[in-house]
Amino acid sequence: MLRQLHSLPGLIAALFVIVLSITGAILSLNPALERAGTMVPATGQISVAEVAGKVAEHYPGADQMERTPSGTLIVYYTRDGQMGADRVDPHTGRAIAAYQPSSFSRWVKNLHRSMLLDMPGRAVAGVMALAMVVLAISGGLLLAARLGGWRQLLRPVRGTLSQRLHIELGRAAILGLLVSGLTASYLSATTFGLAPEGVAAEPEFPMEVSAASPAPVDTLSALKATDLNELRELVYPYPNDPTDMYSMSTNQGAGYIDQASGEWLSYQPHDATHRLYEFIYMLHTGEGLWWLGVILGLASLTVPVMAVTGPIIWWKRQQSKPKLTANSGPNAADSIILVGSESNTTWGFARTLHDSLVQKGHRVHSAPMNQLASGYRGAKRLFILTATYGDGDAPASASRFLARLEKMSSTPDLPVAVLGFGDRQFPRFCGFAKEVEAALAAKGWPQLLPLDTIDRQSSQAFTRWGDAVSKAIGTELTLVHTPTRPRTTTLALAERVDYGAEVQAPTAVLRFRAPESGSQPSLLNRWLGRTGLPPFEAGDLVGILPPDSHVPRFYSLASASKDGTLEICVRQHPGGLCSGFLHALPIGGTIEAFIQPNPNFRPADGKAPVVLIGAGTGIGPLVGFIRHNKAHHSMHLYWGGRSPQSDFLYEPELNGGQATDRAECRLLPRQRKRLCSGQDLHGCGATTPIDREGRPDPGLRRPRYGSKRHGGDGRGHGTAGHGRRHAQGPRALS
Repeated sequence: MLRQLHSLPGLIAALFVIVLSITGAILSLNPALERAGTMVPATGQISVAEVAGKVAEHYPGADQMERTPSGTLIVYYTRDGQMGADRVDPHTGRAIAAYQPSSFSRWVKNLHRSMLLDMPGRAVAGVMALAMVVLAISGGLLLAARLGGWRQLLRPVRGTLSQRLHIELGRAAILGLLVSGLTASYLSATTFGLAPEGVAAEPEFPMEVSAASPAPVDTLSALKATDLNELRELVYPYPNDPTDMYSMSTNQGAGYIDQASGEWLSYQPHDATHRLYEFIYMLHTGEGLWWLGVILGLASLTVPVMAVTGPIIWWKRQQSKPKLTANSGPNAADSIILVGSESNTTWGFARTLHDSLVQKGHRVHSAPMNQLASGYRGAKRLFILTATYGDGDAPASASRFLARLEKMSSTPDLPVAVLGFGDRQFPRFCGFAKEVEAALAAKGWPQLLPLDTIDRQSSQAFTRWGDAVSKAIGTELTLVHTPTRPRTTTLALAERVDYGAEVQAPTAVLRFRAPESGSQPSLLNRWLGRTGLPPFEAGDLVGILPPDSHVPRFYSLASASKDGTLEICVRQHPGGLCSGFLHALPIGGTIEAFIQPNPNFRPADGKAPVVLIGAGTGIGPLVGFIRHNKAHHSMHLYWGGRSPQSDFLYEPELNGGQATDRAECRLLPRQRKRLCSGQDLHGCGATTPIDREGRPDPGLRRPRYGSKRHGGDGRGHGTAGHGRRHAQGPRALS
């Protein structure tokens, strides 16, 4: 709900909010520019009487003197029958320059306030201001939830470029946007009478004056008692009219002054509500607080960027969602399907089950496992289809399932069937599905079918499970699912370095390039640095399709596309379809591959030291991070292998090569070393979490590792996790 509250107003209001933010940023410069060209005396230094006296020397025909909130003093006068206005130096009363309001600023102000549409436009601007408040508040709540609470709000963030820009700019500007949005909403409400504006001082018009000869303006007591910085406006009496009077408006109130005695004839202060209105107006415009205007203007400039990155993030999220037809509400459905998936492959199987049940007349509700409800009013059965992430962990869409299940006070009378997806070549095959099954049993959920598993996205096994479901629910289902083959790029093997033969653990560092086209790259491509590779960064995943298989295997990348090669580190497993194929691939041989971004597995921005922990082939992406540490941030690599003579991966690079300039890569004897708090910890290849002292601690929450060990949606993975060592501080290499 919170995400929808943030997304929908942003999508609808994007164009209008961009206009408001850009025009607001332009207008925010006016107070600062005006203040820069103004000589503002200190408080108590000059009274209104002193300034008026000096002005009278140079402007005997002065009609009015006005002081703007930013301190500019303007004198309106009549000379030789012509009216004029000058900006005046308050210290001397001399003209600085003719005063001419900017027509451009006036146009921008009208665009900002009303979209050039008068009152209908003011209504639109008010609604957009309120939308900005909703966006700022909901965005802050989403960010706090993402980072683990308000205390973690300043933590470094990871994600795609669009996500990082959106979050970092939003985090920096949220207070400014809230001030702008709230104050604009209030000012708009006063325009339409929805909020009180208060009453500006309207003093009673004096019926009697002294009618004596006017005194010099610099001797009038009321003007002498008023500091120039308090002045808003002083209107002079008509010349040669002893019955007229001065009228003066200040920050505190307004009144009339006798031009002979200099005393107040009448005075009325502004009421509290009007003072509040003027304070809010000052906060919104920066007039009177030029530095605040600059801050709010800078905050406003983040809005156009967020208005672009927000829809990009929303579009990518919509594209990644499963396309389901006839998805009933959770309380209207008779069949519930909950899905645990890391990259949406399991959703394909869930959609097949969903569509088959719908075709048979069932009302079906399909949702991520994280949306487990405390009850489903009309449901008769529950299906849970889940993959496994890493070393038996929950995939992204099921990360909160077990916690929600634990909080349920009563167990629904709803029979459940759990189907796990994984790859049998890894030790914790379907580990999370088994954990879910055990947790449901502990809660006393009735069983519709025993736990079943699908190896490597087997369509035949899924069909057999469908037959069992048909018998259990008394409805004939035919579950035929063909995984969609992803779009791939052809890459050719350019280099390889082999390790591990002496310890019966053959491992290879493989470097791929785009196939030669038979001609030299164009001058433009060379100038732009185009390599023919899809875009990727170290730590992203490459999916490789072995021959005669539709199931990709994923490997962490040790290079970035700008390096000109796609580099992976692969250990050959007995009977491994993809690892065997890659180890047998000759130089010049080709593969079909695609990139899966993995933005959460990258060193975060900031100055915190980065600790890289890996075992076996898990060193691949960690070496990639070190290579691209061009800013020389503090990095520490802890890695374990079997034998320094046979499988010391990247040994030339780590022992005295370029990597030693960009990270601490020491070979240490077996020991434990404290990992300091505040370090950015990245593990790749570890199977057990570690505490700060370097001790294995299975009770700790596992970090997200660079490559998946046996699961995200039932696919094999090659880079991390194939060594059987734990990350326990520095490891000996013997």
